[in-house]
Amino acid sequence: MRYPRIQHHGAKDGVTGSCHQLYMNASASLLVDCGLFQGDDASIPSGEGGSRLLIDFPLDTIKALVVTHVHIDHVGRIPYLLAAGFEGPILCSEASAKLLPIVLEDAFKLSFSRDQQRIERYIDIVESRLVALPYQHWFTLVDTDELNARIRLQRAGHIIGSAYVEIDLDYPQAGESKRIVFSGDLGAPHAPFLMPPQPPERADILVLESTYGDRLHEDRQTRRQRLEAVIEQALQDQGTVLIPAFSIGRTQELLYELEEIIHTRSVGASSLANLLPSETVPASVGASSLANSNSDRPPLPSEERAGVRETIPENGITSESAGLRSKETSLAISSDAEQPPLPQRERAGERGQKTAQNETPLAESHSPDQSTTNWPKLPIILDSPLASRFTAAYRELKPFWNQEARDRVQSGRRPLAFEQLITIDSHSDHQRIVNHLTQTARPAIVIAGGGMCSGGRIVNYLKAMLGDKRHNVLFVGYQAKGTPGHAIQTYGPKGGYVNLDGERFDIRAGISSIGGYSAHADQNGLVDFVTGMQQWPTEIRAVHGEQEAKQALADVLRVQYAAREVSIQTEPTN
Repeated sequence: MRYPRIQHHGAKDGVTGSCHQLYMNASASLLVDCGLFQGDDASIPSGEGGSRLLIDFPLDTIKALVVTHVHIDHVGRIPYLLAAGFEGPILCSEASAKLLPIVLEDAFKLSFSRDQQRIERYIDIVESRLVALPYQHWFTLVDTDELNARIRLQRAGHIIGSAYVEIDLDYPQAGESKRIVFSGDLGAPHAPFLMPPQPPERADILVLESTYGDRLHEDRQTRRQRLEAVIEQALQDQGTVLIPAFSIGRTQELLYELEEIIHTRSVGASSLANLLPSETVPASVGASSLANSNSDRPPLPSEERAGVRETIPENGITSESAGLRSKETSLAISSDAEQPPLPQRERAGERGQKTAQNETPLAESHSPDQSTTNWPKLPIILDSPLASRFTAAYRELKPFWNQEARDRVQSGRRPLAFEQLITIDSHSDHQRIVNHLTQTARPAIVIAGGGMCSGGRIVNYLKAMLGDKRHNVLFVGYQAKGTPGHAIQTYGPKGGYVNLDGERFDIRAGISSIGGYSAHADQNGLVDFVTGMQQWPTEIRAVHGEQEAKQALADVLRVQYAAREVSIQTEPTN
């Protein structure tokens, strides 16, 4: 049998469950990712709904597991891999080494046990196996008379810590060598925090993701303006904008963009306030700095607190119970049916949950004619303990941010810990927020865990709000076939329905999508990754994509290769 050869244990015919085994010779192989299947991919094709969680391939030759990045569809089966007996090292980037234990702790809780002692023992095992590799540095994996194998990680621009993998194989006795590249998930340009990927110098075999191999993204440079416009329109319905988001990557990008919108609107409001007499400044530009300057205001009464937590300060990270907490509640929720006021900044030594008695419920987030959103006072609610932990970790990973993001911090801004951000920790607080926003007409933005709506806290929001036309759902990420998110995105605009936890829910809420927020490269980005190499691959295996996407990408690549008169193989053979 000739080597190297590749066997795909996942993401060959879909976009989830990434797991690829590179056989370097008869006694040594390398596993690249070990991800969870989701949506339609989660069932064995002929298994009548059978699970695809178990590791059904031998482990005896696997020298190491390489993790390209920490999304669950690339790492979610690692607990099962360890349970099956894998004892080798787990190689990943330095940033991924910080994030991976958080992901795997959550995966272990969902799959095996919530016993804290078992969880801690498991995480200790994971951390003892981790080998953090700097970008652009070669790491020797095998060095024998028959085989010399080394790997190198390069920035993939998908999420913080994401990497594509270069593997050099030398066979001294045969006088042959091969370079294999696994793309992992490649990012698109103009992503917050991230530097875009640079193509490798060369590859003989390329295993290439194809998630968006059949389409082009909307202009990413104007996506913040589109996000702002879509939210503005949605908030005119006087309800909540729900954004299902993956806990890592997409959530932090959204917070970054929302902070920029709020900052821009606050600067505009402040400039207008300086130009006009204070008594003529309209409520629609009434940033809290203007409200605080009113010395004639009466003392502010206190309200009941529901334990809803404000955002974590940049340098004051604490860990409590299931998530992260910091200052006192910013969005006070009363237990009766009356709608409490929106959050205020601290003034005169009082906490931000206090407000004047005569303020109307929507006064702080809409102008008197209800036509303009007051962004500086709009609550941005992050309801995901896991996302909160990742956001805290992102803040600690500033050395891996791009220059633009670091410049914002240097200027005194907090792109992941701005004042309007409210984080929800406990399940009881989550339920109170859902009930409160369902029963009131308060404008708010909720980013909740569960990017494809198949689990997480977003499901409770959807159950409560999908049937109410006041509310809106905004999708900013890929929705795999077979997931509730795909059903809502597809049938919601047609007045359809979705099944959530076995129950049917009619969709009357507004449904919107912004494609420019995908963290994946589009067709042009994927083609550029290939054609940007000095030596193009002679074999490309299109994986991690639906059949139509893979086929479209293969067709475009064949045209490129034909123009250069180079032969190419573009389909996986096993």
